[in-house]
Amino acid sequence: MVEVPGSVGTTASLSLRLGQTILAFGALLFMTIGVRFYQFTAFCFLVTIMCVAIPWNLTLAMVDIYFVLLDQQFQKPRILLAISIGDWVVSVLMLASASSAASVVDILRSDGSSCPPTVCNRYQFAATLAFLTWFLSLSSSLFNLWLLPSLI
Repeated sequence: MVEVPGSVGTTASLSLRLGQTILAFGALLFMTIGVRFYQFTAFCFLVTIMCVAIPWNLTLAMVDIYFVLLDQQFQKPRILLAISIGDWVVSVLMLASASSAASVVDILRSDGSSCPPTVCNRYQFAATLAFLTWFLSLSSSLFNLWLLPSLI
């Protein structure tokens, strides 16, 4: 079996999962604290997807911790297929939510009167963190997809 750095059960995967969790939590925090994100559907979508991504990544981080502590390789192809599909779904939804939130921020900035600069900056930073979360999620899903053929 080929050892793919970044696939489930490795320290690289653990660091990717923890990075995704921290960035998703940051996006959620900047989107929800002290502002009225619920006025825009794109922001509600971003908050919902980040609320889905945090437990998903924490669960997979616990799986990574388990395999790293036991110093074993992950060898369950069906579970890896489910993880890969879940990563792809979460990754696509993260990209969609980050893109929609960024476009709404751009529209609000062009209007000027409907969004104070501090609130728009907070929304924009949350969208940036969501894009970074998507990038880490995409890399995790690609690493797991790369490992899948060697298990079958």
